[in-house]
Amino acid sequence: MNLPLVVSAAGFGALAGALLPGAVHRMAVEPEQPWRDVCPNGHALRGLLPKCGRCSAWYGPDARLAAAVTALVCGLLALASGARPETVVWLLLAPFAVLLAAVDLRVRRLPDVLTLPMAAGTAALLGVAALMPHGGGSWVRALLGAGALASFYFAMFLISPRGMGFGDVKLALTLGLVLGWYGWDTVLAGAFAGFLLGATAGLALIVLRRANRGTAIPFGPFMLAGALLGVLLAAS
Repeated sequence: MNLPLVVSAAGFGALAGALLPGAVHRMAVEPEQPWRDVCPNGHALRGLLPKCGRCSAWYGPDARLAAAVTALVCGLLALASGARPETVVWLLLAPFAVLLAAVDLRVRRLPDVLTLPMAAGTAALLGVAALMPHGGGSWVRALLGAGALASFYFAMFLISPRGMGFGDVKLALTLGLVLGWYGWDTVLAGAFAGFLLGATAGLALIVLRRANRGTAIPFGPFMLAGALLGVLLAAS
């Protein structure tokens, strides 16, 4: 285990995660609504910290929880991937993945301003990683994985638009790149894990009588969690 790398990655995740609540507060709005630009008390937002400079009100999710989750994800990725060029890509993606999950949990929405640049940025960064020594995957296969996984989710969207949002299709581009980097088995494992986690959570909500069969639940967090599991297994 490369302890300095893991500790540094976790520290990076903690710092990045502490800044996420402000972005969640801005982006967790209903479709067609503009991003929030005021705190809960109506003061204009300024800066990156999730705290109003005028009334000192905190907004968004708990910064400590966001920091802890992002630190854990980054630490696990560094532990599994080690000192490889793609590890840098995973660490840069992690805060955006946590941000997407938090927004989706709040308003069942995956904003294009995050999903589309994530896909383009991941493709470009993995292309660079593929040119560097000691890379652990294939850039061409990553591109094919993105196309395959997004096509599968698009077919699911056409079959059941109420059960699968188009934001999930766009997110699948990034997840297909990440999983495809390691291989087709990883693509299948990550996708299956996402569906398994989503189905388990849905069943649990029904058993607890907090949802029924017709209740829509955000699927993005489960897609991201499944992809994380796939990467951790493949990288290690």
